[in-house]
Amino acid sequence: MNTATQISTRAMIDEQDLHITTMRSAGQLIKRSLINTRRLPSAFIPTLAMPIFNMVSFSGTFFALTKLPGFPTDRSVNWFMPLGLAMGAAFSGVGLGFSLIRDLENGFYDRLRMSPTSRISLIVGPVLATWIRVTLVAIFVFIVGGLLGARPTAGVLSYVCSLVAALGISTIGAGWGLGLAFRFQDMRGAAIMQMSIFLTMFMSTAQVPLDVMTGWLHTVARVNPVTNIFRLSRSGWVNESSSGYMSWSNVYGGLIAIAVLSVLSLLFAVRSLQKIDK
Repeated sequence: MNTATQISTRAMIDEQDLHITTMRSAGQLIKRSLINTRRLPSAFIPTLAMPIFNMVSFSGTFFALTKLPGFPTDRSVNWFMPLGLAMGAAFSGVGLGFSLIRDLENGFYDRLRMSPTSRISLIVGPVLATWIRVTLVAIFVFIVGGLLGARPTAGVLSYVCSLVAALGISTIGAGWGLGLAFRFQDMRGAAIMQMSIFLTMFMSTAQVPLDVMTGWLHTVARVNPVTNIFRLSRSGWVNESSSGYMSWSNVYGGLIAIAVLSVLSLLFAVRSLQKIDK
């Protein structure tokens, strides 16, 4: 075996070892996050309660919206259940930023940065742990929504689309929250995290369909990518056509928005982490 082949083989082995180490470290961070959820239920219960509260309050207060001509469903809970789930997923994501700020302030994160592992694992692990929590929240929301009268229009695909949208929003929120936490390294970033979530959510089709809006809100909601994510999340809960079945035209926009915003937010988190290391 010549020298070039030996170097190439060694490089491949080192790369495989790096991937294994990264996933092993990410797995430990997932385990730590889930253990903290069990030890500190007060940090998880609000994430679980928020989507239920939003679903009940909005669907009860604004039930008359279903009487509007052309409203896509006659069940207000069908419209507002995806909103509640999206809000819970978003705050589950940015909640990583709050946890990171606490770790930065007590010095624990410095120990993580000194560990002999890839920096990517410091982001991958918490994001995957968030996916697990969001999935549990989604199951609970689906059960409560069903008890309140929510009925899917596309069978299992209805639940799949809502879950995919929730996981996508949590990923976007996680990247954004981690990036802000790395940048500010204290609670100054927490206010930006929360305010940005509320602004992007409610300046979309969170409460009413696009064709009901007027003025500047209609303009903003039309270009807001979160509108496409809500369209994906609701695609199996509203009547999008005369047949009542979901259509690909109302799904692909949300998938694209999730993919683009997730990449941008996670890149923001990685770049912000690199600034700490410097």
